This record gives sequence, C-alpha cells and structure tokens, in this order.
Amino acid sequence: MIAILTLLIVLTLSLLLARVATAALTHTGLSEDSSRFQAWSALSGVGYTTAESENVVNHPVRRKILMVLMLLGNAGIVTLVSSLILAFMSQEQDGTNILRKISLLIAGLCVLWYLSSSKWVHNHLARLIDKALTRYTDLPVVDYESLLELAGDYRVTEIHINTNDWLAGKSLRSSRLRQEGLNLLGIRRADGTYEGTPKPDALLCAGDSILVYGQLASIEGVNHRRGGNLGDIDHEYAIAAQEKEMRKG
Repeated sequence: MIAILTLLIVLTLSLLLARVATAALTHTGLSEDSSRFQAWSALSGVGYTTAESENVVNHPVRRKILMVLMLLGNAGIVTLVSSLILAFMSQEQDGTNILRKISLLIAGLCVLWYLSSSKWVHNHLARLIDKALTRYTDLPVVDYESLLELAGDYRVTEIHINTNDWLAGKSLRSSRLRQEGLNLLGIRRADGTYEGTPKPDALLCAGDSILVYGQLASIEGVNHRRGGNLGDIDHEYAIAAQEKEMRKG
C-alpha cells in the first residue's frame, strides 16, 4: 500500500507543480491556455517544437521556469514508474491484495480528477499561488483579469501567423482588426523581438505572433481565417457583424 500512496502523492505534487508553473508563466504575459500547455509539456518531458515554444525559451524568466519543471518532471516520472512497479510486482501478491490496490489507486485518481477540475479549488489555489509568487519571487503578479475586464468571453491571447493565414503580408492598417472588435497590443516577431503598441503601417509577417484583446469569437475568427478571396469575404462579414453588435449596444 505504501507504493500506491507514494504514487498518489507524487501525482498530487505534479498537479500542484503544474498549476504553480501555469500561474507563473501567465504572469510573464502568456495566455492561460498557452501557459498550461507549456507547463505540462516541460513537466512531462514531451518537448513540443513550435514557434510558441521558441518564444517561451527566448524569454529569460520563462526559460528558468521550464528548466525547473523539466528537472522535477524527470525525477517525478522515475518515482511514478518505480512506485507502480513496486505496487504490483511484489512476491507476496494474491488476487484480493491486487484488487485492493487497484481499488485504492482508482479511488485516489478519481479524487485527484475531481480536485483538478473543481472551479472552487482552482480559484482558491490561484489566490494562494499569487500570494506566494508576490512574497517569494520577483515576478510582477498582476490581476490582469480584473485590469482588462476579462469577463464573459473576452480574452487576451496570442495568435501565431502562418504562411497561408489571411493576416500574413498585411499591414496593421489594412487588416482593420479594430473594426472586427480586436485590439492589437503587440507583435512578437519571428526573430524574438517584440513591438509594443505597433504603428498602423507595421507589417504582419508569417512567423510573427500578435497579442490581441477581444471577444473569443472574434479571436477565433481571425485565427482560423485563411488567405484569398474567401478570407476577404469572411473579414467583411466579421466587420458587418461587429457593427451590428455595436448598434445593439
């Protein structure tokens, strides 16, 4: 039973570590979804090679967070595998004992799943993590959700521009994102440099990532829009829909 309890403790610590790392990465400017993905990638040792991952690695604070995650993640994986082997490969095993261990493991995993998906736990844990980051680190812990009024379906997120995307090759002025209800906060170039509050004639190129603020539907519409005439038609339709929404307001 000790091996099963050890396994559950390691899983609990891994979930807590991933939550802390997600909060820390979010405070460096990444969106929560991106932060969660990068935290679990580093902790599990998967190591996805994407443009977003390159932006994370090029940031000194984010790089330190991921280095700690990779070190602890490797130790955690070894401990998990060892505990699992010890739990079920003991010489003094019988059917009843194995069934008891499996039941304990399933019950523990169900409890962990409930805790990890609970909004109440998430909100209280987030506040505790923010307090700890404020007290023990130099990270600029800011309540961006309250500051930007990220209520309902409003989000701040990064959109990566690929070669065939509608935004590729357009200037900020010609893209007319503002008329679609999106505010462009900055551009992270393919070489890692960042342009805050870019000028209207700033060119959006393939490989760049833009930081935008707006409603989720508008963000997804731009993110999934491909180049060509169909993209232009979709753009005009989005502007018309936004104007109609503004008249309602």
